[in-house]
Amino acid sequence: MNIVGESAPGKSSGEAMESMEGFVRKLPQGIGFDWTGVSYQERMAGSQAPLLYAFSIFVIFLCLAALYESWPIPLSILLTLPLGAIGGVIGSTLRGLPNDVYFQIGLLTTLGLTTKNAILIVQFAKAGLERGMRLTEATLEGAKLRFRPIIMTSLAFGFGVLPLAVTTGAGAGAQNAIGTGVLGGVVTATFLVTLFAPLFYVLIYKALGKHRQRESAKTVEENPTGDQ
Repeated sequence: MNIVGESAPGKSSGEAMESMEGFVRKLPQGIGFDWTGVSYQERMAGSQAPLLYAFSIFVIFLCLAALYESWPIPLSILLTLPLGAIGGVIGSTLRGLPNDVYFQIGLLTTLGLTTKNAILIVQFAKAGLERGMRLTEATLEGAKLRFRPIIMTSLAFGFGVLPLAVTTGAGAGAQNAIGTGVLGGVVTATFLVTLFAPLFYVLIYKALGKHRQRESAKTVEENPTGDQ
């Protein structure tokens, strides 16, 4: 028996699929089910989500390592990713939204915003170190200088997805899932990252950056004139 349907207004496709699966499980033993078409593709995409998230984080790490020519700095930025994700999870949980493919899309968007906010702070902290400032002083200055751009970008991003979070009518379930996840992530990615990104940078730099400092100092001592 083939059953074709769609989610009710205000409900996501993930909720509709969960309801159908719950109904089929109550049928007599020996009766099974399988998804086809778009529903099958959605289930397959959901099962691949952990691998895709891991690959996305790995690509971010490689790009940051190439950008800064350093391994410790990308680690300090990646440590901020859970700070943005936790806001999306809390927002969706408070509204009772399911963990469907639309929420996962919003969560991936939030990870990008979180990384961007951390990069702004770390970039200026690194520049301060290169000018000869102390580690803590350079990090605090970077956080102060980039606080306003982070707030402005987050406000624009948050108000941009607000209509998705509060919309009603046909297809509202998918829009609510994306909007709520992104909006919750924007809040935590703004305030928590501003506080913890400088801390992570200082801790990682002190723990893993000293070796590079010693190597640089050793190179300068061996070749003080800069001749190759």
